[in-house]
Amino acid sequence: MKFTLSWLKEHLDTIATVDGIADKLTMIGLEVEGVEDLTKDFAPFRIARVVSAEPHPNADRLRVCVVDPGDGSEVQVVCGAPNARAGMKGVFAPAGTRVPGTGVDLKKGVIRGVESNGMLLSERELGLSDDHTGIVDLPEDAPVGTPYADYAGLDDPVFDVAITPNRPDALGVTGIARDLAAAGEGRAILRPVEPVKGDGPCPVSVALDFGDAPSLCPAFGLRLVRGVKNGPSPEWLQQRLRSIGLRPINVLVDITNFITHDRCRPLHVFDAAKVFGSLVVRRARDGEEILALDGKTYALDPEMCVIADDRGVESLAGIMGGEDSGCTEDTVDVLIESALWEPLNIAQTGRRLGVQSDARHRFERGVDPAFMIPGLEMATRMVMELCGGSPSDLFIAGEVPEPATVIDFPVAEIKRLTGIDPSVSDATRILEDLGFGCRPHRTEGSIVVSVPSWRPDVAIKADLVEEVVRIIGVDRVPVTPLRRDPGSLKPVLTTLQTRTRAAKRALAARGMVEAVTWSFISSRQTEAFGGGQPELILANPIAADMSDMRPSLLPGLIAATQRNADRGFDDLALFEVGQVYGGDRPDDQRTAATGVRRGTAGVDGGGRHWSGSAAAVSAFDAKADAIALIEALGLSADKVQITTDAPAWFHPGRSGTIRQGPKTVIGWFGEFHPAVLEELDVSGPLAGFEIILEAIPEPKARATRTRPPLALSDLQPVRRDFAFLLDRSVAAAAVMRAAKGADRKLISDVSVFDVFESEAIGADRKSLAIEVVLQPTEKTLTDEEIDATSAKIVAAVEKVTGGTLRT
Repeated sequence: MKFTLSWLKEHLDTIATVDGIADKLTMIGLEVEGVEDLTKDFAPFRIARVVSAEPHPNADRLRVCVVDPGDGSEVQVVCGAPNARAGMKGVFAPAGTRVPGTGVDLKKGVIRGVESNGMLLSERELGLSDDHTGIVDLPEDAPVGTPYADYAGLDDPVFDVAITPNRPDALGVTGIARDLAAAGEGRAILRPVEPVKGDGPCPVSVALDFGDAPSLCPAFGLRLVRGVKNGPSPEWLQQRLRSIGLRPINVLVDITNFITHDRCRPLHVFDAAKVFGSLVVRRARDGEEILALDGKTYALDPEMCVIADDRGVESLAGIMGGEDSGCTEDTVDVLIESALWEPLNIAQTGRRLGVQSDARHRFERGVDPAFMIPGLEMATRMVMELCGGSPSDLFIAGEVPEPATVIDFPVAEIKRLTGIDPSVSDATRILEDLGFGCRPHRTEGSIVVSVPSWRPDVAIKADLVEEVVRIIGVDRVPVTPLRRDPGSLKPVLTTLQTRTRAAKRALAARGMVEAVTWSFISSRQTEAFGGGQPELILANPIAADMSDMRPSLLPGLIAATQRNADRGFDDLALFEVGQVYGGDRPDDQRTAATGVRRGTAGVDGGGRHWSGSAAAVSAFDAKADAIALIEALGLSADKVQITTDAPAWFHPGRSGTIRQGPKTVIGWFGEFHPAVLEELDVSGPLAGFEIILEAIPEPKARATRTRPPLALSDLQPVRRDFAFLLDRSVAAAAVMRAAKGADRKLISDVSVFDVFESEAIGADRKSLAIEVVLQPTEKTLTDEEIDATSAKIVAAVEKVTGGTLRT
């Protein structure tokens, strides 16, 4: 919302400074984004007289001008404007100044061998318009030496205020002035609108035709003014519109734009000669189009509201008029329209068509219904004053609603919610200054507040508290520390939130880079990763390749790695923590922590090096990431089991499923199936993992107790190697668990250090060698004790696996 200081002073009697007004507006909730003061930018520019203008000796299109800037000197300027001539008056910019329209810093220079010490400016170079056909040509009575900003009325600061969607009343200068007056920055100047007496009934009638469907237009007002003389607006009106960035068009259109910003009352004018028959306000029909005033043609549908005549659609209701019935300088009879529209429909139509306009901006937020008819009267009076003409009576279709929100307001509510304790009289004065009606309540300390028609955002007591407090000043709200409950603090984050943060930290610490991918993927990707359920297909996808909710984070990460590879980044590791979807029920949405490594970006680093190339990523890199992640999430690695039944999108034999018990699946890891990579048009090598955070069991609640100190043995550990002949199908994890279970108190670690397969030991057999660490805590082990423990280890492994000790 833009307005000038002089415009504001037409509605506010104030002596406040520009900075004071800007600060006060921000403090009362109308944030000032900027104040543009052209007097600073235009300070060096003076009105000057061209003493002489001779042809340039070395250029046909240039002239050498001698300029009198009014300080008794004469300055030589080389000028290329075709209208430069002796005796004219223009705007002179001396060397050393900055041209606002182009951003060029002027310097003394030589142009085609002739010295130039400044510039005569065009409107485009001044930043006033796009006209650069010639330099500014001022009237004969323009005083030489006068600052151009003072002469042209550009010494008027322009405020740019950010208006929140709940304050449509502040989209007019009157609303801004009302708030400032209530805040003590002056006295509001009330300008009531006097009705205009018509010369007879309006010959054009209006019908609201919505059938059985809900009405999109509660009320519609129309008036015909005959015999107007349209043309350029007076200078004051043009200047006012230019100052806020609007282009003057003609006086009839400029009046509607002025009232839109002055009173937040959008209007529209039709050339009556271009309207055929009566007007009908209705829903658009399939196949209808409109050539709007912005020069674009829009296809309409029945969800949009239009104003039509016997010929067809003439206006996009509440948003923009049509080119065919617009007013030009040839307009003699004008129809002035003022209406109320359904805000939600205006917003939906504007978004669907991609149309932005000042009318839409106000109607979709809600305008003052009580000013519909006064706004039409105000426009009629301005048309008669500036264009002449004879008005008809008003024609009103529908009924103007009368909002009647009344709130019983205990003033003590202000202190309860904010800590500020104003008196009843102070609260009443503030609300009345803002336009609210107040009367005493039967309960002492309370008042009955009637909400004005221009404040649709005020509905409950808390809204009134906000109004009073923002005028008093939010800086006066006392600082109050938050109350703390006695006892120990309870966790604020849920288990899932804690795990999400821990997962991101753990994976980032392993050298992986976080990515955020779309929750929507193509049906081809979905089916490749176990999805494709009908309930997860989007009804209205934003793109053909984003048609399904993702069943896994892996497709998005794999696609991201390929996009990086296509741009030369072959070796990278990405991770993501986000939602995956197995169905349309709440329980079907889970949180996954997923990672993918590509090329040589293994856990030990990657890329080319003089000492030798790094190995390609493998299932073991993905396994290491997955195990490190679950340990970071509080689940010990020795409490999970690895099985070979990984999902079908992983490479068989190079992948695994992480379980805790036979039923609880925590996640998967491995290299990806070549067929899946081919289906996705992705090149490898690639390996990845996915852990479902909700699948990790909740930690058991334990009684608070003092943790015993760490006990370290000072005795030498004993290491023994064992090699077992086993069936090839026996998992190494089964051997390790069996060996560990032989004596959990004495055996501190078991690890695999060799696997041997050969025809010499049998086609379906293998040799698996493990190292067992015995850690005594009380005394050094004797040979007999070591042999006894070794025998228990061999017996345990043979019992569980059916293998034999290799000798």
